[in-house]
Amino acid sequence: MNKYQVIKRPLVTERSVDMADQGIYSFEVDRNANKLEIREAIEAIFKVSVVGVNTLRVHRKQRGRGRFAGYTQVSKKAIVRLKPGDKIDIFESA
Repeated sequence: MNKYQVIKRPLVTERSVDMADQGIYSFEVDRNANKLEIREAIEAIFKVSVVGVNTLRVHRKQRGRGRFAGYTQVSKKAIVRLKPGDKIDIFESA
């Protein structure tokens, strides 16, 4: 799997921006990616050193009510902790 296919997008929320000050960043990743692939992709794309990777599956939620009810897609989230002193600029400008 290509390193740019592993990382789908950064998750920029109020909580993730607060955690970015501590060197912890969150990303939406491919559902089939493991922690080693996520670590290698983050290190290659952003040129930082990763200390730890935690992953979790985000279950589907019901969206809409009434006749056209549906569900969101199941996704996977990765919470990445970087070496002290390293940072990712995407979260700094948000």
